[in-house]
Amino acid sequence: MIKKGKKIVAVLLAVVLAASMLAGCGGNKAQPSGNAGNTAQSEGQKAAAKFKVAALLPGPINDGGWNASAYDGIKKAEKELGAEIAYRESVPQSDFEEAFRAYASQGYNVIIGHGFQFGDAAKKVAKEFPKTTFLITDSRVSQEPNVGSYSVLAKQAGFLGGALAALMTRSGKVACVGGLSIPPVTDTIEGFKKGVKYVNPKVEAMTAITGSFEDVAKAKETARAFIENGADIIMHNADQAGLGVIQSAQEKKILAIGVIKDQSGIAPDTVFVSAYRNIADGIVYMLKQVKDGQFKAQFYPLGVKQNVVGLYWNSQLQSKVPPEVKTKIEQIINDLKEGKIDIDSLPQ
Repeated sequence: MIKKGKKIVAVLLAVVLAASMLAGCGGNKAQPSGNAGNTAQSEGQKAAAKFKVAALLPGPINDGGWNASAYDGIKKAEKELGAEIAYRESVPQSDFEEAFRAYASQGYNVIIGHGFQFGDAAKKVAKEFPKTTFLITDSRVSQEPNVGSYSVLAKQAGFLGGALAALMTRSGKVACVGGLSIPPVTDTIEGFKKGVKYVNPKVEAMTAITGSFEDVAKAKETARAFIENGADIIMHNADQAGLGVIQSAQEKKILAIGVIKDQSGIAPDTVFVSAYRNIADGIVYMLKQVKDGQFKAQFYPLGVKQNVVGLYWNSQLQSKVPPEVKTKIEQIINDLKEGKIDIDSLPQ
């Protein structure tokens, strides 16, 4: 009986304890205690404050150009915007939709498709995730309420490169080599031709598209042909293959114009300037629009006015650039900022 009584008492104590715990929980709901309420609110705010950004890249982050710039951009967003970042490199087109869905399902606030080719997949997947923002680089795609695009204007960078080439040439012949026939490349070449003609219509602008971003040998061969035909200033927009263009310029001892990033480190004795498209700052600009609640499902053109297009000078080769050339190119940059030059309306 004593053992049985002890068991009954133990059961009763357990019931009373459980009841008191339930009562306590009920009491917290009706009258939350200061500490418990603040803790729950703090954790909720932390969760809400997370700004998660993912990027899908068509190539490797070590390409020294297009994909490396995107990686730099999300890393900069991590530092400046407190973003939690992720990325997937060398994504094949067959995996675009799956990759978008994977990050959207994980609760990422923004997913960047780094290239116009991601547009169709983004528009399709975006319908399934209306609370996720999809940003497409170098495209004009948009779809309410959550798909927008932006371009760090390749045509402006090409225009500056062409204008500078025309100011610097002694032979009267300059050249530009592109990789794939896609908008950023064709825009660069169009801008290059127009920049040359804007400065000096007598200068011949030779251009070609090799059909590859990876074939360094073909780009090198194309550049060599232009140089042997008299070009003494050469530019490229060929991503990894652009290394071949710079190599030919270095071997033939002429000056080259880099693109996207400061490429003087590739050949400090050859790349005297880089017509940059600061993709990294463009990405941060767009992510800030989203984070600050200013984003609209539209196309955002970003250029010299937003300080994401311009020229990086190689300090080691500044002696080769006459002061009057710098003065002229700085005036052109200011005129672009103020809208005094409309590249699209110029002849090429």
